Amino acid sequence: MKSKLLSIALVLMLLIAGLMQISAVVHDRQTYRQIAIQGVAQSLAGAQTLTGPLIHMSCTEEWDLKLDKEVRAERREFLMVAAPALLSVKGTSQLEPRARGLHATQVFSLKAQLVAQWTDTEALKPTALHAGSRMNCGQPLLMMAVSDARGIRHASVRIGEQTLPLKPGTFFGSYPRGVHAPLPPALARAMPLEAQFELELVGTESISVVPLGGDTRMHLSSNWPHPSFGGQFLPVERKITDDGFEATWRVSALASTAQQDVTQKDGARGKGVCPPAGGGGARGSCLEAFSVTFVDPANTYALSDRATKYGLLFIGLTFLAVGLFEFMKALRVHPIQYFLVGAAMSMFFLLLVSLSEHMRFDAAYAIASSSCVLLLTYYASYMLGGWARGLPFGLGIAVLYGMLFVLLQIEQTALLVGAVALFTVLAAIMMLTRRIDWYARFRQTEPAVGAAA
Repeated sequence: MKSKLLSIALVLMLLIAGLMQISAVVHDRQTYRQIAIQGVAQSLAGAQTLTGPLIHMSCTEEWDLKLDKEVRAERREFLMVAAPALLSVKGTSQLEPRARGLHATQVFSLKAQLVAQWTDTEALKPTALHAGSRMNCGQPLLMMAVSDARGIRHASVRIGEQTLPLKPGTFFGSYPRGVHAPLPPALARAMPLEAQFELELVGTESISVVPLGGDTRMHLSSNWPHPSFGGQFLPVERKITDDGFEATWRVSALASTAQQDVTQKDGARGKGVCPPAGGGGARGSCLEAFSVTFVDPANTYALSDRATKYGLLFIGLTFLAVGLFEFMKALRVHPIQYFLVGAAMSMFFLLLVSLSEHMRFDAAYAIASSSCVLLLTYYASYMLGGWARGLPFGLGIAVLYGMLFVLLQIEQTALLVGAVALFTVLAAIMMLTRRIDWYARFRQTEPAVGAAA
């Protein structure tokens, strides 16, 4: 008896090693998928962040500095920046898959209308720091920055009835990617000033908007039904259906430091978008924003990885069922038979990964689980001495696979459902074996095992 238990323990160790190898295969495929997604982003455009519109102007102050008998000319260069008092963004995004080999990712196409209003240009009036200095300022530039300019498909700006010609680049510190338009002097002096941008932008993974207006409002709709709202500001209104989502944000400059971070004297040194709260990173070294990430729920490798984590539990429950049949019905099941049953259970996870690369995950799961259930039912009918025992065994395996599929679909409550299911299995085993005299049962099996030896 002891030698058999040791043999079964060795079989379990071998199967655990096999599950670890299968898990390594899943992680490798996940890595290949991420490389493919990065390849699409490098060839098309990555995650996009909108910063602007802003009006900025480069100025130079020159003065004479007297040192003893020498007069030396000094100068300083600085940037004047005016953020809009009101910024309104209305956009629609359409997503479509792009693939590299077997691996696909979602690419979005954003069509946005941005309306920015300035009530005055006090922020563009330079102040001399030295008496008697000479002040020279360039032409004001109206700019809009994006994180990846390769994604710009169309951009235009209109002030009143006049359409301004846009040029590449922003000439704004460390936010150089985007577009700009020189403001004619007559428009620069006209207050209040309203600029209307039309922007068509493509990218991958996510869209972020930096709330630079004194009052920033955004409405975004999309055909993607799986959004993940992030950043520092969640939408005040949102509606998610099977056909897509709609979301609305409203952010005041009183609640955000984004405007100060960009428009202050050294704010143009280039700060990235802050991670979500609790995501790490120094708050003072990044820009607050609100964002939408287009989550792909069909990430079959993530689902397969979660399924593989249940592999040892599946094998343990199966071995327990075989052991109960063997013990209660006075059967003899060889350790090699235990190994073959465990190997079939392990092969399910490898089949699941390989099939899900070529078809929907639920279809791959159905084929892999059905194949394993049929194989184990057929094998168990001979291992356990008849179809009357093999069919209930196969039915139990089918219930296990069905429970696993449910756990994979309900990620938020998977722990609760799994714990209740395990408790139910344990209670069933205890009820079925409550009248067994285990000492007597072991005394009956030990002579039989000795005689067989």
